[in-house]
Amino acid sequence: MKIVIVGAGFTGTQLAKRLINGKNDVVLIDNDEDVVRHASNRLDCNVIQADGNNLDTLEEAGIETADALVCVTSNDEVNMITCSLVDSVYPKILKIARVRNYAYYANTSTAIQKHASKLSSENRHLYGIDYMIHPDVEAAEAIVAAVEHGAITDSLQFENSSYELIRVTIENESRLDGIALQNMRKLTEKHFLVCYIESDGETSLPSGATILHGGDCLGVLMNRDDLPEMLNLCGSKLKDVKKIALVGANRIGTIVAERLIKKESSSKFKKFFGFKSRISQEFVIVDSNEANAKAASEKFPGTRVFCADVTEEGFVEEEGIDKFDLVICATSNYELNMVMAAYIESLGVENSIALVANAAFGEVARKIGIEVAVPIRDSVIDSIMSHLRGDSVTGIHSVNGGSLEIAEIIVPKESEIKGKALKDIAENGKFLVMQVQKKGDENYSIPGGNTVLDEGDKIVLIINAAENEHVMKKFAMNEL
Repeated sequence: MKIVIVGAGFTGTQLAKRLINGKNDVVLIDNDEDVVRHASNRLDCNVIQADGNNLDTLEEAGIETADALVCVTSNDEVNMITCSLVDSVYPKILKIARVRNYAYYANTSTAIQKHASKLSSENRHLYGIDYMIHPDVEAAEAIVAAVEHGAITDSLQFENSSYELIRVTIENESRLDGIALQNMRKLTEKHFLVCYIESDGETSLPSGATILHGGDCLGVLMNRDDLPEMLNLCGSKLKDVKKIALVGANRIGTIVAERLIKKESSSKFKKFFGFKSRISQEFVIVDSNEANAKAASEKFPGTRVFCADVTEEGFVEEEGIDKFDLVICATSNYELNMVMAAYIESLGVENSIALVANAAFGEVARKIGIEVAVPIRDSVIDSIMSHLRGDSVTGIHSVNGGSLEIAEIIVPKESEIKGKALKDIAENGKFLVMQVQKKGDENYSIPGGNTVLDEGDKIVLIINAAENEHVMKKFAMNEL
């Protein structure tokens, strides 16, 4: 495929890198000389210094033969106008725009729902944008999901599935320390699948003979209700989260507060999690910005809101926040979030969640004792990649900075694995099929070697990034 990317900032360059690794033809456009020079030195693709919202520039980049246009500049209006401009001349090209202004995102979503039948019948998209990506919503949902798990681990949830991929750490001298992976099943009757293992700084797809050690982290696919027992095997336990301090009342913080404070009236929240929440209504919001604090006070009248800097000496102790169960740092200053979370934990708070820039900072956050790090930029790239994979791929999620990739796929008619059992298509170390939803069934299941894949089945597989191109062609018959 050929993809034109407008905007060579972090998201643009990381997206380009992943696409180039997938053997795609990428053209990157940015009007900043320094940014272009930096991108040219790092990427094996055509990088153009020019205004991306100029049709002549886009045509010079080959937009007329491109399969997709992705606009990820720092200016929402430029992203939207560029997509609209291309749509007016080249309507068949897939157009994706990142939009940070929540009003644009919310208003567009409302308009699409209101006029869905008309837009569908005329095969039109508002602003000429096929997919509008808003990072704040996905980041906020990830934070809320972590809170529901006691904020002791990262998790990845799948639509219409009772299973989650949960990251757990094996403690020294726990029941799992020193045993072979294949012997885990002797310790519990719960249904689970170990999908990846992090050991000595490396992430890999394990085999049954893999020996587990204290300090290793496992990515375990399990029913969300079985988490307490799995943590017990690992030598830890799930704690109730009764007191929460949220630092940051910006857009992401506000969405998090809405989900947590108003959970009882949110049917979406109940449907999403599917089980009784462990969260109480004891909630505190802190923001150093007066306007943000005032807006939060008005929006959440039953919640204590402070206009203050949590790093001010004595503030945490004076307000009793050091006795809380959890602190969530979700300001727009991602580095400061890590500092604040670590600082507040040092004063007595047991668990913390920090919104960070990317997966690399997430690893740093965990090393300094922060339980959960939510990388906002990686969520944007994953969302864009999902739309670029084609109709048969419905979701993409990167694991540990992209060393592994999780793909949600509907088995297409042309797939070479159609009609075959998993044991006949297995390739150890390259991929692992985690879940299967048979066509016509409502529920996902963890498959066995004799499970046969048919056209229309929905599957979730985890892939070694180095084998991505091979595996995606095998399952989805996709060019990417």
